[in-house]
Amino acid sequence: MLSTETQLLQKRKQILVHANWKIMHFNDQHNLLPHIGKLASRVNREVGIRNWDFGIAINRCARTGLNPSLLTLLIFSKTSYSSSLQKNAARYFCVPLKNNVHMTMRTYSTLFILSVFFFVSCKKNVDQTESVPPVDTTSAQYITNDSALQITREVYLWNTQIPADFDPGAYADPAEEMVGIRAYSMQTGFAQPVDRFSFAIKQSDWNDISSGVGADFGMSVFFNSPYDLRVKYAEQSSPSGRAGIQRGWRIIRINGNSNIDTSSSSINMIVDAVFYSSQTSFTFKKPDGTTANITLTAKKYKTHPIFADSVYKVDNNRVGYLVLNSFLGDTTEINNEFKSIFSKFAQQNVNQLIIDIRYNGGGYVSLAEKLANYLVPNNGDHQVMYKETFNSNLSDYDETALYDKLSSVNVDNIFFIVSDNTASASELLINALKPFVSETLVGPSTHTYGKPVGFFPIPVSDWYIFPVSFKTVNKDGNGDYFTGFTIDHPVADGVDKNWGDRNESCLNSVLTYIQTGVFGVVQGNVNISGSSANQKINKKAFKGAVGKKDRKR
Repeated sequence: MLSTETQLLQKRKQILVHANWKIMHFNDQHNLLPHIGKLASRVNREVGIRNWDFGIAINRCARTGLNPSLLTLLIFSKTSYSSSLQKNAARYFCVPLKNNVHMTMRTYSTLFILSVFFFVSCKKNVDQTESVPPVDTTSAQYITNDSALQITREVYLWNTQIPADFDPGAYADPAEEMVGIRAYSMQTGFAQPVDRFSFAIKQSDWNDISSGVGADFGMSVFFNSPYDLRVKYAEQSSPSGRAGIQRGWRIIRINGNSNIDTSSSSINMIVDAVFYSSQTSFTFKKPDGTTANITLTAKKYKTHPIFADSVYKVDNNRVGYLVLNSFLGDTTEINNEFKSIFSKFAQQNVNQLIIDIRYNGGGYVSLAEKLANYLVPNNGDHQVMYKETFNSNLSDYDETALYDKLSSVNVDNIFFIVSDNTASASELLINALKPFVSETLVGPSTHTYGKPVGFFPIPVSDWYIFPVSFKTVNKDGNGDYFTGFTIDHPVADGVDKNWGDRNESCLNSVLTYIQTGVFGVVQGNVNISGSSANQKINKKAFKGAVGKKDRKR
């Protein structure tokens, strides 16, 4: 089997050959500039060109009655881009039209991206009677929004639904624009648009999130009841983790304020103090009844999404337990931890598995795929894991992923602890394993989030846009879970207990079932994770499936 690097190089070459052919084909058809030939040779040398520089040139060409001839090939690569081509972009790609014929444009882009390369070309449409309406070509914001729209018209999963008169100038920035795009995502079998996911974010912010770098207290909170605010988790390397704060501690004062409840004013105070302050003082009540006054100062830290792993002896069973908070972070570190944990599971003859992804909003598909290869039983090895499909413009990049089993652990039943925060790559994991194992979903909700689609970060100016670009289905062709997976046994979130505590309600419920065949008693409000208060204080959580990072697509 070819290595990932070899596969990447081969696919890269295919894309470049295709791009080169397209340039020459358009040149032959339309007798365009000889500069096209120059560009083709540059493509073969894999010259990287920054999209922002071309975006300016392209938009100005189109809006000043100039011909954006093929309009662009944007290639992002690890090589340096040609400064001369960048500086002379307008001269290479724009020529005065003869006979005062005005041009309009439709960007034609093909995606092969996550920080490697991405290209866009454009067809020309000739309108002999109408002039291009005046546009403020000096507005950087309009150019950014318009570039985001043209790319989205090509890569969006429901791209044919975007109306021709969609106005990028109606939005303040790409973030608002991506929210506006969501309305055009009608799916067979659903009465309303299904896209709740497309978004945009500043590149600097995404670089921190995706690489697992935080810059806050590293602490998340959760209402166990309307007057009982708990620590949901504390990242081990963050200020809260280094201060010894643990899941389950109750917060009884924030900056001296003991009025902590689910009212709007209290929620606003909590969100500001926990997520957006540089320094906050807390008073905690520990499980043993003692209190601790701790002042936290926000700092950068590296996240570690694997929160806990344990093996429990339940009668004659050995039960492996893994808590995974995200599929984002240092992929090398996470893959090494997977290897170590499943090696331990194998050594201790684990025959039952509990995978706790109750707060896992997704992340890199590559990490979900890696975990699936540790979980799949022997009968699934080399079978279809999932099929990934794009819109008709990008169908060449449809892909089928196969299982490649990585562990000797072989179980035919897996318990997943989930909630309505379990989304995207986490749901892909559940769906991909369904044809091969008996799954039982337990947790504090009635359904998971419902996100069977994913996206790639596409750079536009200093933003990344994430229009939904692909959908996944499992071996049996199932993948329309836009309303989430039904949770088999709803159980209240045991946020009053630390990770791995056998008395934590979700974990205890599964362990009880393994021992007795009956789930533990449901405690409290099983839908509290979906309450308005917890949705508001959970607003920073990422939910998504990001195209496979290790293949740099």
